[in-house]
Amino acid sequence: MGLFGSRRSHRADAVITGAGSGIGAAFAAELARRGGRVLCSDIDLDAAQATADALVADGGTAQAVRCDVTDVDDVYRLAEAAHSWFGGAPTLVVNNAGVGAGGAPIGETDLADWRWVLGINLWGPIHGCHVFAPILRDAGRPAGIINVASAAAFGAAPGMAAYNVSKAGTLSLSETLAAELAGTGVNVTVLCPTFVKTNIVGAGRISDRSTQLADNLMRWIGFSPQRVARTCLDTLDRGGLYCMPQPEARIGWGIKRFTPTVYTRAAGLVTRVTT
Repeated sequence: MGLFGSRRSHRADAVITGAGSGIGAAFAAELARRGGRVLCSDIDLDAAQATADALVADGGTAQAVRCDVTDVDDVYRLAEAAHSWFGGAPTLVVNNAGVGAGGAPIGETDLADWRWVLGINLWGPIHGCHVFAPILRDAGRPAGIINVASAAAFGAAPGMAAYNVSKAGTLSLSETLAAELAGTGVNVTVLCPTFVKTNIVGAGRISDRSTQLADNLMRWIGFSPQRVARTCLDTLDRGGLYCMPQPEARIGWGIKRFTPTVYTRAAGLVTRVTT
């Protein structure tokens, strides 16, 4: 149970970004299964609508709206749409929209790729928290914010700098927001999975060699997005800040915290051996 004994993921009025596929669509389906009303947003309105239609076909309550998370005005419009549809403030916001990029070291990664990744993966959650955190706090009800980061936030994998930085920023954003909202009834959970079986690699800007390695790791150790979404919502309900669904994420987090120099050198060595 979270603060005040409230299970925030049950019967939630939820807003999800990047709900058109992958983890976002899995969050939407699980929240609908838990009795919630789900506002599915995505930059691809057709994809968001497909997710919403699937929820409604299964007996859920859902609506779709287009939102470009890199544009704060669009996020404000998303908040207005949520207030209009729910008849008040949402009780759960999932800042999930994200993209993948990698395969080149710092100095060789195109700066346009840096801007693209940070614009979506970091500024998206910043905009989401900037707009929705005051709304949830001022509503005076138990509520939750989930920010989707990655084990890349602390993994420091070479050749993934833009992605790593974007997720590290999201992790720090979440930690800071949790401290600022402590005692308000708004819980914050940051999701840090390793490999999840989604299309983020195929849809991203990733070198062929890195794509092949990521595809293999997804196949060998990847969790389904449904499993990840369930685990994260359960973590939110318990009032947990960090959700690391896979054991390798938790192990890596522990090693990095206690022996950071050894961890970083090992990460570089492993990368050279496997690529």
